[in-house]
Amino acid sequence: MEKFGKSQSVTRKEDVRLLTGAGRYVDDIAPEGALFAVFLRSPVAHARLTGIDAADAREMPGVQMVMTAAEVDEMGADNTVAFVPGTNADGTPGAQPPRPFLATDRLRFVGEPVAMVVAETLAQAKDAAEAIMLETDDLDPHIALAPGGEALHDEAPDNIALDFALGEKEATDAAFAKAAHTVKLTLDDHRVIVNSMEPRGCFAEMDGDRLHLCFGGQGVWAIKAQLVRALKMPEDAIRVSTPDVGGGFGMKGFAYPEYFPVALAARALGRPVRWMSDRTEAMLSDNGGRDLVSEAEMAFDADHKLLGYRVHNTFNLGAYCSNFGQLIQTMLFSRVLMGTYECQAAHLTAQAIFTNTAPVDAYRGAGRPEAIYVVERMMDYAARELGVDPWDLRRKNFIPADRFPYTSVTGETYDVGDFTRVLDRAEVLSDREGFAARRAASEAQGKLRGLGVAYYIESILGSPEEDSTVEFNEDGTVTLYSGTQSNGQGHETVYAQFLSDQTGIPAELIEVVQGDSDRIKKGGGTGGSRSVTVQNNATLAAVGTMVERYSAFLADEMGVDPAQVSFDDERFRAEGSNVSPTFLEAAGMARAAGRSDLLRITETATLPARSYPNGAHVAEIEIDRATGVLTVARYTVVDDFGNLINPMLAEGQVHGGVAQGLGQAVLEHAIYDETGQPLTATFMDYGMPRADNLPMIDFTPLPVPSTANPMGMKGCGEAGTVGALPALGNAVMDALWPLGVRRADMPFTPLRIWQMLEAADGTQVAAE
Repeated sequence: MEKFGKSQSVTRKEDVRLLTGAGRYVDDIAPEGALFAVFLRSPVAHARLTGIDAADAREMPGVQMVMTAAEVDEMGADNTVAFVPGTNADGTPGAQPPRPFLATDRLRFVGEPVAMVVAETLAQAKDAAEAIMLETDDLDPHIALAPGGEALHDEAPDNIALDFALGEKEATDAAFAKAAHTVKLTLDDHRVIVNSMEPRGCFAEMDGDRLHLCFGGQGVWAIKAQLVRALKMPEDAIRVSTPDVGGGFGMKGFAYPEYFPVALAARALGRPVRWMSDRTEAMLSDNGGRDLVSEAEMAFDADHKLLGYRVHNTFNLGAYCSNFGQLIQTMLFSRVLMGTYECQAAHLTAQAIFTNTAPVDAYRGAGRPEAIYVVERMMDYAARELGVDPWDLRRKNFIPADRFPYTSVTGETYDVGDFTRVLDRAEVLSDREGFAARRAASEAQGKLRGLGVAYYIESILGSPEEDSTVEFNEDGTVTLYSGTQSNGQGHETVYAQFLSDQTGIPAELIEVVQGDSDRIKKGGGTGGSRSVTVQNNATLAAVGTMVERYSAFLADEMGVDPAQVSFDDERFRAEGSNVSPTFLEAAGMARAAGRSDLLRITETATLPARSYPNGAHVAEIEIDRATGVLTVARYTVVDDFGNLINPMLAEGQVHGGVAQGLGQAVLEHAIYDETGQPLTATFMDYGMPRADNLPMIDFTPLPVPSTANPMGMKGCGEAGTVGALPALGNAVMDALWPLGVRRADMPFTPLRIWQMLEAADGTQVAAE
């Protein structure tokens, strides 16, 4: 790349600050003397709440307030958290039961906030919360991922929140009717807990008549809008900010119930109030991820060309609709329903179920990993059932490189792609040719070895619009204001690097500011792998305006016509003039001339279309037959991310994504018992990937520049997880298929694999 980024692997500038303990997270910057908030949470999964006795708690030392739903009503607030409903197959909206931020008449999951205590110290708040007595009448919990059971909400009989359909049903049925071969498989994509390094937290304070909420999240404007609605305050009376954030992964992208009572308490008491979740509290109350079962079928002709595809999802919403909960396994799943395969006969149906568990929403990939997991497990399963090579079956059915732009059956327009080229490179780099010898060596040691391939594609989500403001400061530095929000991805580095590439301003002189609704007019936050592509598109527009305005200003200094002034990414030049200032020098000239209009320039830009990162993951695993222990021996990734600004940051994103995919595939599993009690609410019970679980990950970029933006870029934040889940699943099936195993569901724990090995008898088996 020349004009649009120099593609240099620059070390992250924020790492020194973060790794030496100088990071400033929510709990680090809470105002001195802030009161502490603690939430009393439901101890049962389902019950009528008939009474709350907080009299003793209110009299305990240090207690400044006990807030329940009754106090919320007295303060005139709207005790609900808003969300986005989906659309049923008949065009009506999905169920929209209210979600209170403090429980009213019903308790619906273990961990639901019921009351908040505010006290001078954390210990005092905890003691007082324990003194609150709840009166409840137990109800039967609904835990099964199926319709039926006692309804959690009147708006959802049989606990069905949404019946969704998309695609070409008649064409799909016709394809299956004429197919020479059909295959069918049910796949379980189990619930995981996100477990970001920094749990959720916030503080609120009053600045005169203005409310300031600071929270660890993925964008400030959406929650500001919710605060305006719920607290019934003018928009200009609320400021929302976000400091450093220790991981979000989609889970921190929404308004949660706790933020509203904290804000109300700060307003009512006139003192700052802080709240920080502990780990078990987070595991009880954070939005979960995944949690669906997919029934999938594929139809092929006699030459093994894909004719039709249909999927039915049954997915868990938990006890309430979280922000995008109804959309994840429906609209977002459908974005990449057919993956990278040429087929115009596909149909998706989905049913959302309320259960007495914590709500479920976006987790790294948000619907795309779930969809690719199904289509890639199905392609591998079909190849084995048809007796053909899984790699060749993919190549035969890939959308050809000369067929782009290609509009999928669900309406996505893939701009570019060369899937065969990427897969061919992965085949070489993973040393597939040498796998047989490695498998034989494993077998000689009494072990099983499997090789799994998956080819993913992602659809970048979120608003295509973003603002970018560039401000030249009096001390010679530059401030870049961003509407996205870093959660640890390296935005401070990559945004400064891109602006430096375009303007010649040294990157070390550029400060990136984000996460403050007072300092930044608007923004879309981070999510859906949108940030770098959307933000840099806006920065590119701002640079274009800067060049245009400064060229006109400098024309007089150079004594030439404005049309003669050019900018070469480092200096302004004009033929016949010996004046050739850099941008910083030109800004100094503008300041001296009193041209303040040139010192802060804002532009809004909208991407013309989404980009579609894609790539091949190859996982090679070994299984100890005696114990069922799975080891990932080799892992190879070849990704088409288009043009890269900083390959090192992209590789880091892939490594993190693969680690989270491997965590779900092999270790992580959120479990509730039949009464709705979580059994995995500590790290003693919930497995997390660690360094000794992970192999070296070989990453190779193979770009096909996107035509959907002028930089030729594609997002990369979620790609590692999208590819990892099916690659590992297919590797397990490759190892176990010769023994007769025909279904294997995540997580591939030693117990599950051992059970499958014990049950294997040449027929289809599955672990419970």
